Amino acid sequence: MKPGTTPANPDRPGGKPDFSSVQSGVTSTEAKAAKPDFGNVQSSVTSTEEAVGERQYTVQKGDTLSHIAQAHYGKASQWSRIFEANRDQLDDPDRIQPGQVLRIPAAAREDGGTTTSPHGDPL
Repeated sequence: MKPGTTPANPDRPGGKPDFSSVQSGVTSTEAKAAKPDFGNVQSSVTSTEEAVGERQYTVQKGDTLSHIAQAHYGKASQWSRIFEANRDQLDDPDRIQPGQVLRIPAAAREDGGTTTSPHGDPL
């Protein structure tokens, strides 16, 4: 028999040791820590990304997002940028109302022109 080995149990099939009654457990003398209370935690996020260079435009009668995009970006196809920036107040891009104040995200004009209102007035 090798040193440190247990003799086989002649009462068990195959002569293997019987470990069926072995039990384990862990205890500690350290006091249990109280669970932290995160009930009053609040979070918020702010960003200057949209605010830098962002403009506002007050919708006038006859305006469309395409006309406003043409005036601010030089491309009518950029209307969706204005729509996405104003999703909090617009559900349908075809339903803007005179008097609404829309955020116009900053962007360089793609046609090299100057920014004017859809009605031709300088902004």
